[in-house]
Amino acid sequence: MRFLKTKEYLLFLFLTLLIFNASSFAAEPPQFSGIVSHHNDVRAKHKQRPLTWSNSLASYAQQWVNRLAETQNCQMLHRPNYQGEHDSDRFLQVHGENLFWASAEKITNGSEKLQHFRPIEVVTAWAEEENFYDYRTNSCQPGQDCGHFTQMVWHESRQVGCAKAICADKSQIWACNYHPRGNYIGEKPY
Repeated sequence: MRFLKTKEYLLFLFLTLLIFNASSFAAEPPQFSGIVSHHNDVRAKHKQRPLTWSNSLASYAQQWVNRLAETQNCQMLHRPNYQGEHDSDRFLQVHGENLFWASAEKITNGSEKLQHFRPIEVVTAWAEEENFYDYRTNSCQPGQDCGHFTQMVWHESRQVGCAKAICADKSQIWACNYHPRGNYIGEKPY
């Protein structure tokens, strides 16, 4: 058996890793253009490493928003964290998750139409929760949410994948999933 030379071995190793981790190097699809860079702008303010797009996380997110659109009329429900919470085992949460919901836009004649949100607007909505987060006490202001923000900047998260679904009433639900997940009780995000 012939042993590979060091250069050949390194090239083989690099190509193998590239193939098995292709999801890490994927670009977000056009409908989510800029969503990773906007996440990374927020992360950079807190000196966190940039996220990369993951097609597998995007598929995972799409599975959940499709489920919400089909069975919950886009109601904003997170994946269950334990068996029997509100769905089957195949929907158990194993990644970090941010959700965004929007109703239909009401037109003056009484009809409704789909609101158009750009990825930057979704990310901005989550990032603005920083205004309610107190790093010193690692808590949100009473009555406010800040968990979307803290998941966005979570120090261990390296990948993100996002999806959206439109419901019959023209409401919409967006989800971004993060790996590794964050928001562990007692830990600061950065």
